[in-house]
Amino acid sequence: MMLTPVHRFRDIERKPEYLQPEKCVPPPSRASLGTMWFIRDGCGIACAVVTWMLVFYADFVVLLVMLVPSRDYVYSVINGTLFNTLAFLALASHFRAMLTDPGAVPKGNATKEFIESLQLKPGQVVYKCPKCCSIKPDRAHHCSVCKRCIRKMDHHCPWVNNCVGENNQKYFVLFTMYIALISLHALIMVGFHFLYCFEEDWTKCSSFSPPTTVILLILLCFEALLFLIFTSVMFGTQVHSICTDETAAHVYPLRRSSDVIKEHSGRWCYLQVTVRSSVHLCFCWLGFVLTVPPIRFSCCLLTVMSSVEDIRVPTVLHRHVWTS
Repeated sequence: MMLTPVHRFRDIERKPEYLQPEKCVPPPSRASLGTMWFIRDGCGIACAVVTWMLVFYADFVVLLVMLVPSRDYVYSVINGTLFNTLAFLALASHFRAMLTDPGAVPKGNATKEFIESLQLKPGQVVYKCPKCCSIKPDRAHHCSVCKRCIRKMDHHCPWVNNCVGENNQKYFVLFTMYIALISLHALIMVGFHFLYCFEEDWTKCSSFSPPTTVILLILLCFEALLFLIFTSVMFGTQVHSICTDETAAHVYPLRRSSDVIKEHSGRWCYLQVTVRSSVHLCFCWLGFVLTVPPIRFSCCLLTVMSSVEDIRVPTVLHRHVWTS
């Protein structure tokens, strides 16, 4: 028999054993927690290594095949500096996206003591993730690869070997943007180099033999075109998710005016939450290496809800400011 969300919610309310923490181990203290975050996933590690190798290959072709043999010194210096700067920014953003905690919920915090400390009012309930034994906040989803619940999880990206969540979405957006820029730059330089080689002698426009030069340029062209399309689409979807405060993993099964109170945060607020600062917004987006301690905040009233499967129940309306 199919149960309505209301009946399912009442059934869960009548089962207090759902929150019993017999198998939960209290989380370690923050002092004992390391700052290193790395997912030991073979597929993700391989994809991350391939990403770096593709960037190094593009840099090799741009420098040694196109720019070094060029007779125009100014052209070579300007394009070489620009391409390598963008490549460095892309790899640095990839490194930060891969090694930054995406927003993992503390594991094993669904203990009886912690639940009692929440001082829930009658009729209010919280739910725990049965896989990582943690209290599951709203907009958190369990990742089967990371084996953790991630706050504001968008998706698990094998190319960065990490989930894209509220803590590292900025770095992922920067990574896709820089890869799209160097791909476009490489395509433009390949086009100019082909025109130059057609007008001049092929033996003089490259340090390699003509067949080798053509093969290297064609491979770079395919790589740049493929990743330009892919990263441009990803960049657009990420910016859209930031502006609308929606993630790929976030669904709204009960999103009606009678079920939840809709958030009234504007696009500026969502963008500030992502970049972690309300001041010097553009600088914070570019300052991916040297960043201040992350401060996540909401400048508007939000509904804090608990969830299990497709049930989302409002618990309290408040203004929250917290740091990690």
